[in-house]
Amino acid sequence: MIEARQVRGREGLQWILSGFYLFRLSPFVWILLCFTLILIAATLELLPLLGKFIFTLLSPVFMAGIMVGCKSLEQGDQLELGHLFLGFKKNTVPLITIGGFYLIGQVLIIGVFMMIGGNALVDMLLYGKRFGEHELMGVMDNILSASIVGLLLTVPLMMAIWFAPLLVMFENMPPFIAIRKSFFACLKNIIPFQIYAIVLIILGVLAIMPYGLGLFIYIPTVFASIYVSYQDIFHPESTVIDKEAIEKKEKEEGTEGNS
Repeated sequence: MIEARQVRGREGLQWILSGFYLFRLSPFVWILLCFTLILIAATLELLPLLGKFIFTLLSPVFMAGIMVGCKSLEQGDQLELGHLFLGFKKNTVPLITIGGFYLIGQVLIIGVFMMIGGNALVDMLLYGKRFGEHELMGVMDNILSASIVGLLLTVPLMMAIWFAPLLVMFENMPPFIAIRKSFFACLKNIIPFQIYAIVLIILGVLAIMPYGLGLFIYIPTVFASIYVSYQDIFHPESTVIDKEAIEKKEKEEGTEGNS
């Protein structure tokens, strides 16, 4: 069974750069693929509450398909819209199991958030109750405390599912073993992931500023960078990007363009 390795901190930045490189190989298909995924999520949102639960359950399935698309690009093949749905053809049940784990984790975190925030926070968020100036100060203190605790709980949950769909899809790993390996792989590489997260936050802010147009590049790059980080940590013996295959593909495209 494969084991995670520890990489240097600067690799966190390299994951993003390599992710952008994978995006650049097929930008229009990437944008179409991500737009389709957002459209699916928006459609499910029309179902009150249930839609969010369904999308959370299915998100590892879509993620696994996108990662297969990244692997195709890495090997010099084409990225296709159909890659988004490949998770429904292979290891579907284990992938949905990961989604169930993520959903339960989210529900528990929201429960802790509401519990720390107290009844006043629940009334404000759910029923839109307004408070006076003195009451509002107390509510804001509760919101701050609840947000900090929620963030502290969300980070390990994200660590647990970060690589899990890839380990299930590429390694045929049982879901809970994949979840455990994902968590400890992220823990082992906490420094590069910190750099990775900081850079992504900065880029995310910049992507939103020009009327959100930067998100057309940002979202696909994030997806691709997840695949790159997986390859770097779990498969160091393989080239993260098969440059020879890519150069061959670019030459073929250039030849077709000239003809």
